[in-house]
Amino acid sequence: MMNTPITPDQLCQYLSERGIAFHRTDHPAVFTVAETAPHRDEMIGHHTKNLFLKDKKGRLFLVSAEAHARIDLKRLHETIGASGRLSFGSAELLMEKLGVTPGSVTAFAVVNDRACDVTMVLDANLMTGEDVNFHPLINTATLRVGRDDFLAFLRQTGHEPLIVDLPVPPDGQNG
Repeated sequence: MMNTPITPDQLCQYLSERGIAFHRTDHPAVFTVAETAPHRDEMIGHHTKNLFLKDKKGRLFLVSAEAHARIDLKRLHETIGASGRLSFGSAELLMEKLGVTPGSVTAFAVVNDRACDVTMVLDANLMTGEDVNFHPLINTATLRVGRDDFLAFLRQTGHEPLIVDLPVPPDGQNG
């Protein structure tokens, strides 16, 4: 049986109880990186996009990258050690494993993956030392946390992140 996912307010409480400082910005619902643009001026740090993926053997991955990163999904499996090409996990699987809906996918959702079924993958470009911004389980707010606090959060949930240089599409160039 599935554990009930925590709420955004419970997430903020979870962070506070662990000494993880955050700054919350509420905004209208956003479903794409482009839709976040009008709200970004007041938000410093890295903005992110998050992909919920599965491989041929059913292993699950949550990939968090810089918002405008271009990721070669045809080659990503080689970088993260997945079995065969990756596909997007269904909305049902996303809710079952991470307790969020499409449009609200976020690295903070691993707090709901109590069985640690999902491998957390971070784009090395997010680890420059700047703060990182993720939705707090809903797409009507953004939480900004320090990089080190974010890594501590992941580890406290049992998700040691795989930090990689994500493959970039070749842009039609040879080689």
